[in-house]
Amino acid sequence: MSIPSAIFLGLLQGLCEFLPVSSSGHLLLARILLGIQTDSPALKMLDILLHVGTLIPVIVIFWPDWLDMIRHPVKNNTFRLLLVASLPTLVVYILAKVLFPEVGGFSVFDNGWFLGVSFLITAVFLLICDRMAQSPRCHQNTISYFTAFLMGCFQGIGMIPGISRSGSTITGGVCAGTNKSVAAKFSFMMSAPAILGSMLMEGKDAIEEGYINEIEWLPTLIGVFVACAAGFFAIRFMLKIISKMPMSVFALYLAVIGVLYLLMQFIGNPAFPTFAVISAPLA
Repeated sequence: MSIPSAIFLGLLQGLCEFLPVSSSGHLLLARILLGIQTDSPALKMLDILLHVGTLIPVIVIFWPDWLDMIRHPVKNNTFRLLLVASLPTLVVYILAKVLFPEVGGFSVFDNGWFLGVSFLITAVFLLICDRMAQSPRCHQNTISYFTAFLMGCFQGIGMIPGISRSGSTITGGVCAGTNKSVAAKFSFMMSAPAILGSMLMEGKDAIEEGYINEIEWLPTLIGVFVACAAGFFAIRFMLKIISKMPMSVFALYLAVIGVLYLLMQFIGNPAFPTFAVISAPLA
């Protein structure tokens, strides 16, 4: 992988991780358009490392919250809420591995056959978020355990490339009655245990199976740095505009690229994978 490609992918990851448009979906789309193999283990590990780049701004921006968790892990309510939110995500991940062992769980989506539909699903989630946010009941300024659990369930759905993790979790929070600003902050904080968990599990596979040796470290480190810098901007931007800007703006964008993607599949463009479940693990 060239350094310009790493910079481009890092920029996509950093911006799209916190904008509700799916970073994993855009990374996958970029590879398809650039003609890069989409489902190799080494590239999957690259995705995890780029996600680690976006973990850094989450830690820095919300440092007072993390510091209080470290000092008072038992008394800190946010720590307990993050545990509650992480449990359903972990259950979904394990269930996918158990139910689809031959394709590695969510790896069945790695070649992009479902990407167009995923973008459209995210668009629907964002429209629902806007509709629910207008309800008088969506005024809570705190996260309840039920809200955390529901957001964790949505985060599990967000493991499918093209379904935005931030978009789906914010939607889950708003559907539970929380205002968008509070849901957005908790959604961003939820990304930390999710990224760490993915890094540990995928990193273990990378070491055991040896494909970590296929990673080109200089371009990768540059990509991680770019993802980190872009992530700072994206978090600050979203926290500033989340209560003012309708999610339908992002929904329209995702609807357009989702429909165009499905159109390319329908006309048989060779650059795009066939929409067929059976082809996904073989491509």
